[in-house]
Amino acid sequence: MDSLEITQRDLRARSREIMDAVEHGQSFTVTRDGRHIGQLVPIRRRRRFIPRQEFAAMSRNAPDTDLDSFRADQDATVDPDATGAHER
Repeated sequence: MDSLEITQRDLRARSREIMDAVEHGQSFTVTRDGRHIGQLVPIRRRRRFIPRQEFAAMSRNAPDTDLDSFRADQDATVDPDATGAHER
């Protein structure tokens, strides 16, 4: 979605409408006296769920993992004095 240009006055007068649009993915460039002074952009939210097909496609393209090296990396970060199941 392209950024729309709005004046500072427009932002003040239509703030609720503009913020609703930002919430729905629209970006705005704010101007004052014809000069660009800022941008309103939606916050990028992280997805929590990845569909099975997308995960499978990503996994097919992932590099092979050397399990011995992976385990060695894990062991190198573990506190050897930890006693509880959740501490290790």
